[in-house]
Amino acid sequence: MSILRNRGISTLLPVICLLLAVAAGCSSSSGSTPYAENPVAGRETLAQVSTINALMAGVYDSAISCGQLKGYGNFGIGTFEALDGEMVMLNGQIYQVKSDGVAYPAPDSLGVPFAAVTFFDSDFEEPIASGTTYSVFQTLIGQISPSKNIFVAIEIEGNFSYVETRSVPRQEKPYPPLAEVTQKQSVFQFNNVSGTIVGFWCPQYVSGVNVPGYHLHFLTADRKAGGHVLDFTVNQAVISVDYTPEFLMILPGMQSDFYKIDLSGGNQSDIEKVEK
Repeated sequence: MSILRNRGISTLLPVICLLLAVAAGCSSSSGSTPYAENPVAGRETLAQVSTINALMAGVYDSAISCGQLKGYGNFGIGTFEALDGEMVMLNGQIYQVKSDGVAYPAPDSLGVPFAAVTFFDSDFEEPIASGTTYSVFQTLIGQISPSKNIFVAIEIEGNFSYVETRSVPRQEKPYPPLAEVTQKQSVFQFNNVSGTIVGFWCPQYVSGVNVPGYHLHFLTADRKAGGHVLDFTVNQAVISVDYTPEFLMILPGMQSDFYKIDLSGGNQSDIEKVEK
């Protein structure tokens, strides 16, 4: 029995728009970022700051501020300068889940080294069967998307019998690789908890740029806790998805360590270990 009822999703003809916007030299005298208002970063665009391979290599300095990031979306995930916690953006508000497991409202001035955001408009929604686990959920891409070559923004809202999350402590320079940091991650377990899972499913061809497959973060309904999702079991929840056929990449400024590291040898197995 399917855990989602398919409503007959219509075929999309996505056009992937890859635009590389380098932050260096783009700031106006007021400190704002003009390209945040660029009309190509519209409601059907996944806007991404930096790459997952750069984050894996320890590029944790700010590329954009939280305030500027809000110009690209109202929904998404990421992390913060010095890898100081997990980001959840929901309904235009950004929360910083630190290594103590607490979700703090993120100030607009806080720096962001990596993030993926969009303006969430639900294209499809269905209840998820009670008892559905994360491992079972990960097999559902064929039911929730018309194509495995398109980005999918995912929101799961409801009650969960179990959620397991993690966060990582703030790092000091010289920054260690992400694989080393996650060995000291804090893990949190929630039972019979209401909240929202926020994130994306990305195609396999973006390996090294983003995380292929599912990348999800969690925020409790009271907005007080959450983290990077490691596992969950649904009690009663609804999934909403937003098909996102355009892609915008924002690279760090020219002074960033991004331009000094070798990104040619990205290791997918390391990314999978970090995600899990």
